Amino acid sequence: MLSRMAKPANNMKTLAKAQPEVRFRMRIQQAGTIALGPGKVSLLEAVREHGSISAAARSLNMSYRRAWLLMDELNRSLKSPATVSEHGGQSGGGSVLTPVGEEIVRLYRDIEKEAAAACAAQITALTRLVKR
Repeated sequence: MLSRMAKPANNMKTLAKAQPEVRFRMRIQQAGTIALGPGKVSLLEAVREHGSISAAARSLNMSYRRAWLLMDELNRSLKSPATVSEHGGQSGGGSVLTPVGEEIVRLYRDIEKEAAAACAAQITALTRLVKR
């Protein structure tokens, strides 16, 4: 996404004619709190990829505090935590996904794929209405 923004203005025609991006934004709310949503799933994926909340936050252009608060909120919403963290030390600590965290990512992404497939005709019809 950043690479698109860094391109010269003469590529604006090409960008304008690109296919519209379709994204699902399913959220699960519990007691007025978003227990699970696309941001938390992306953060879980980034923790899995980078091995720490701080590195995951940097990769998503998010403050460490915001990422930590989101992970804490997610873990408090679940029966079992999605991540476990090792405290800093000589190796610097880190975070990993638990089996629950891995299952959340898998299920959430599967739902997105199945929803897109089930609604393909309607999505096509809607995107045809979008100016390119």
